Amino acid sequence: MKINAFALIFIMLCIVALSSCSRVKPWVKPYERQNIADPIMDFSRDPVADAYLSHVHEAREGASGADGGAGGGCGCN
Repeated sequence: MKINAFALIFIMLCIVALSSCSRVKPWVKPYERQNIADPIMDFSRDPVADAYLSHVHEAREGASGADGGAGGGCGCN
């Protein structure tokens, strides 16, 4: 029985496609994510000073929220 190259490639691609449907476990568990969100990973050296400067910038410009700050929408930020 002779199988041509096209049929062999098609069978191999089907095997690869079906084997990729297996369940993939996440690399980082939910309880390990706190280690990734370590404050040392921040870009800024002094986050308190950066927060203060951002507050001063918003007060002078009158444009609150342009730096990605989250608010409740009720005006009580």
